[in-house]
Amino acid sequence: MHAPAGWQREQGTLARELEIEGRGLHTGRRVKVRIVPVDPAVRGARAGIWFERSRGGRKLAAVPVDPSLRHGQPLCTMLRSSDGTGIRTVEHLLASLLTQEIDHATVHLDAEEVPILDGSATPWCDALRDAGRAPLAHGKRFVRVLKAVTVEQADGKEVRRMCIEPSDRYELDVRTDLRGFPDLRWQGTVTPAAFASEIAPSRSYGRLKWAVLAIAAGIVTGKPILRGARPSSTATIVGNSVMGGLRMPDEFVRHRALDLIGDLAMAGAPILGRVTAWRPSHEMNYRLLAALLADRDAWELAEVA
Repeated sequence: MHAPAGWQREQGTLARELEIEGRGLHTGRRVKVRIVPVDPAVRGARAGIWFERSRGGRKLAAVPVDPSLRHGQPLCTMLRSSDGTGIRTVEHLLASLLTQEIDHATVHLDAEEVPILDGSATPWCDALRDAGRAPLAHGKRFVRVLKAVTVEQADGKEVRRMCIEPSDRYELDVRTDLRGFPDLRWQGTVTPAAFASEIAPSRSYGRLKWAVLAIAAGIVTGKPILRGARPSSTATIVGNSVMGGLRMPDEFVRHRALDLIGDLAMAGAPILGRVTAWRPSHEMNYRLLAALLADRDAWELAEVA
């Protein structure tokens, strides 16, 4: 097959390693991240994207990006190994690695959660571009959708619905609503350039009053929820406005698209298909991916010749 417009023909890794540091959105803990290149010819079965957790310089676990290791958590996507070691809030980094075409790398963390940075994917995209991309002698791979797959979930009086169907491009049609704001919709083709300019700048968002309640509930139950949330790392909604303003009028729905791309990145390659999503969530994103991968007649792994 030919590479879709805007994507490279070959797989890639980082040209040099990069380091970045910040706080986790949910744990609030400081974390250092080091992302290093991987040559699949050397790493073999350990190629692709892997996370490695350490503490005090001692390696705790290595966790591959695999949808079978996804562990449901509030307001984020988490991977958890068989021994219980978790990597929390991976979606923004996975979306950035996928769209900046870093197919193979190891992400070293000295804490459980990937840092939220400014709440968007732009710092990740900038850091990856600064590190550079090294092409590899392997054709780029895509998950090509062969037939439509749909998932639904009742949510009170509303229904969340998502569908993925065949296309020769990676297309999204995402809609969402939020009380006090207009209904929003984003449609477009996902390419490395389009992601960096149109989707990556959008930030995680939420209402201040609900965040305070969630933090309190998390403290009572012992679960880390939004302990690191700040106006500097989220689009914080107070009443019917956002503290400091929005980066773009439809920032909320663009961030839904960002999370969707990050969650679908657990497939291990970009999608060749059209995803239609009404009020998507991390849980629904995962359900769509799981339903697609469970039907072996619905997809194939295609490689650029």
